[in-house]
Amino acid sequence: MRGTTTAARLRGAGERVTPQRLSVAESLASAGRQLTAEELWERVRRQEPGIGRATVFRTLDALVAAGAARRLEADSHVYSYVACQPEHHHHLACRSCGRVDEIGERLVRPFMERLAAETGFAIDDARLDFYGTCAGCAADATPARSPGG
Repeated sequence: MRGTTTAARLRGAGERVTPQRLSVAESLASAGRQLTAEELWERVRRQEPGIGRATVFRTLDALVAAGAARRLEADSHVYSYVACQPEHHHHLACRSCGRVDEIGERLVRPFMERLAAETGFAIDDARLDFYGTCAGCAADATPARSPGG
């Protein structure tokens, strides 16, 4: 992760750093997409067959508390998780392929400033997740046009 290691982020949040937690964090980061806790457990077990399901679930809570991961709401109120960079950001989550892109404050700040101005609410933090279809999945779903049509 840029700037700060996962271990340092866990320590900074008062969380224990263990080889299992680092393995779970690395597996989540290398997935390149959002994963449910169950999917992540299956993935980690391929490299560490003895790792327990509860260890993976507790580790996800620790990673979220440390800001190294984000919990996203998937369909049917199931949570999925994505590894996060240290810089404050928001997410674009594809419901089709599971891809998650980070978007920075540059795109969100104008909205927050307008909201604060119009409501008088003093915003000190925002966590926005946008759900939909990524450009790749949208292109795959677009029917090919026939010649002359």
